[in-house]
Amino acid sequence: MHPLQSESWELARKKMGIETLRISYGKNSFLLTFHKIPLTNYKIGYLPRSPMPNKKVLQQLFDHGKKNKIIFIKIESYSPRVIPNPLHVIPSEARDLAKRNLVKSLHPLFPAWTQILDLTKSEDELLKSFHSKTRYNIRLAEKKGVVVREDSNDEGFEKFAQLYFETTRRQKYFGHNKKYHKIVWENLKNNISHILIAYYNDIPLAAYELFYLDGIIYYVYGGTSELHRNFMASNLLMWETIKLGKKLGAKKLDMWGSLGPNYDPNDTWAGFTRFKEGYATKFTEFVGSYDLVINPLLYKIYNFIYSLREVYLKLKG
Repeated sequence: MHPLQSESWELARKKMGIETLRISYGKNSFLLTFHKIPLTNYKIGYLPRSPMPNKKVLQQLFDHGKKNKIIFIKIESYSPRVIPNPLHVIPSEARDLAKRNLVKSLHPLFPAWTQILDLTKSEDELLKSFHSKTRYNIRLAEKKGVVVREDSNDEGFEKFAQLYFETTRRQKYFGHNKKYHKIVWENLKNNISHILIAYYNDIPLAAYELFYLDGIIYYVYGGTSELHRNFMASNLLMWETIKLGKKLGAKKLDMWGSLGPNYDPNDTWAGFTRFKEGYATKFTEFVGSYDLVINPLLYKIYNFIYSLREVYLKLKG
């Protein structure tokens, strides 16, 4: 099970005042959230990182949406694309329903690609597989006196949050607010969430919030300080993340998202994609983001307004 399908995540979303729905089919469980559109009685549904729903589950979601004024449900499955498909053909088990109301999303929330690291190898094997510059930076951080500690406690969360929001301001990235992150931490700590922090002379230089569940450790959020950037604390922090994953019993490290292979080096995501690539990860593509359209007319209007909003934000930025 992915962390975003867990009971802990469900509880966190409820505490944020967000409507949730969990349905089961066979061995699979599907956790959805519903988000009201301001000034209307309509909602949007979201199904993140579940197995790809089959025809019967899709029909059940469609019926629920019809009864509850849902315009569409965005589905972002954690199912990898087995065969690379540039045409983005919809999985066969959903193809007949897709002819009517399952379409490729114009506004994905998760990237289509991530990078996965096999943690079943020994630490020596892993270290040798890294890019030479990555290994050099890890050793440099150690020589400079950077140390990494797991501070999976409330004090550690506050240090992480300070670095995270310092980074978002510096990079002009506007994600979730402090209240959101605090609720997530309070509901996932001692279970799924872990905080790792890189220090120099007890000064936090970089921090990660990691999720671990069912044999996979996920690099979810990160933040860095402007201090001592040449100490390469983030490289050592990722190496310690890998070692923590092995200690917890993880078989894989999921980097949560990146560009795909052969990416544009000038893309705004190129830097962290290259950083993750330095750890000898494997690029992995998911089936993609799909919208289960329940109200076609309002869906078109929604996408039009959403596109106008994106243009406005780009001009404003």
